[in-house]
Amino acid sequence: MEVEKMDENEWKYHGEGNQSLVVSHCQRCVVLRFLKFPPNQNKTPEEILHHLQNIVDFGKHVMKQFFGENYVHHGEIIQLPLDFVRQLCLKIQPERPECRCDKDMDTLSGYAMCLPNLTRLQTFRFAEHRPILCIEIKPKCGFIPFSSHVSQEIKHKVCRYCMHQHLKVANGKWKRPSKYCPLDLFSGNKQRMHFALKSLLQEAQNNLKIFKNGELIYGCKDDQDCVSDWNELARHLKPFFFPCNGLVSGPHCTRTIVKELIHVITMALLSSTDTCRAGDMKTVPISQGRSYCEASAFNKELVRNGKHKLESSGLPRGCLLYKTLQAQMLDMLDIEGLYPLYSRVEQYLEEFPEERSTLQIDGPYNEAFYEKLLDLSLEDDGTVAFALTKVQQYRIAMTAKDCSIMIALSTCLQDECSEQRPVVLTSKSRFTFSVSVLDLDLKPYESIPHQYKLDGEIVNYYLKNVQAKDDPVMSNLFKENEDCTLVLHKV
Repeated sequence: MEVEKMDENEWKYHGEGNQSLVVSHCQRCVVLRFLKFPPNQNKTPEEILHHLQNIVDFGKHVMKQFFGENYVHHGEIIQLPLDFVRQLCLKIQPERPECRCDKDMDTLSGYAMCLPNLTRLQTFRFAEHRPILCIEIKPKCGFIPFSSHVSQEIKHKVCRYCMHQHLKVANGKWKRPSKYCPLDLFSGNKQRMHFALKSLLQEAQNNLKIFKNGELIYGCKDDQDCVSDWNELARHLKPFFFPCNGLVSGPHCTRTIVKELIHVITMALLSSTDTCRAGDMKTVPISQGRSYCEASAFNKELVRNGKHKLESSGLPRGCLLYKTLQAQMLDMLDIEGLYPLYSRVEQYLEEFPEERSTLQIDGPYNEAFYEKLLDLSLEDDGTVAFALTKVQQYRIAMTAKDCSIMIALSTCLQDECSEQRPVVLTSKSRFTFSVSVLDLDLKPYESIPHQYKLDGEIVNYYLKNVQAKDDPVMSNLFKENEDCTLVLHKV
């Protein structure tokens, strides 16, 4: 890409997070990511460059080791003409949600990250001339805490996501709680996965978005702008799933198309498109845990029907959900067990502030940083080194708990399919696809006190306002424990 010849009119607002803003090119399958800051808090170009380099290095040297070569796209840093950046900022400013305008896009350094547009197919260029469908899922944490440091028994029974839903509704972030439970999606059981995906489609919040040719057609643009019209979604999707038949309209048509969509997403999530093999992995038993959440609407429905046994098929080791869960389970102590170790590191830094760089809290995120993460020992020897390792592992786990999975789909003809191209079939179509992971910036070290406080708020609200109103018999219907395994691998 020749940056000198870029026209700001060929780029459009793509979205943004807390730290950065993204624009995508109208024709090329690339995006530019700019850092953003509160007004009057702009950093020097050198600081911007260092920050961006840390993001690239973290993706390249750390998260790629957990997720695999084919799933992580770390991008590269480029330098842009300042005039182009300023004109681009002016162009996209009217498109930004009001809730995001408290921070300004960096227009002074000229540095940006150039990344592939993950709403497009990443591996098979033959299909680029055809319409592309992309589903973005933010799956959240897929396991129940197994740490002995957990002080409230409810955390061993109900997942963080399901508890947090009630606090978010009470605070006005969402109008109603979602029926989605991450443990259903991570179960590997197709019935539970279908229920989880259907729940996401019913109440997408910021956990599901659907794009067609890079344009958002379903989901939330921001916290208050949610689209959940299944009939409109079915209109967009019909050419993908039923290109030539007589299915026209009506509730039966909509349900059928949504069912086909859920099937395709499930099969893509269970697929393995990476070269890593199970034989290359190091398996470390952690504890006895459970693979279900008592608050899951799926589980409650089973109980109402008199069925108390939950099936968990388990995830294929090569699929992205499995790799995501591995990284999440680096949170071995829970925030309650982690916070005293964070305090130990903080106390050390107060005495020896010059050691912050030596401890690699702010980088560099290189191979040496990754190697330290592989120490899974839980025997606290009282050292700062032990505390720091658990803190860094927790930051990785939090990153994996908040990442997004991108599934890009394009229809393909039978003669175009081969063993080198992953394909999923539906009743009337066949799709080639690529699966990628997004939002892999390392969670800030400074956010740990906030996470500790938030955890207490979530649990206390749930105990006071939700559990007390639930049927007390419900918790006695789930007794079965299942093995919980942490798997680390190097690719």
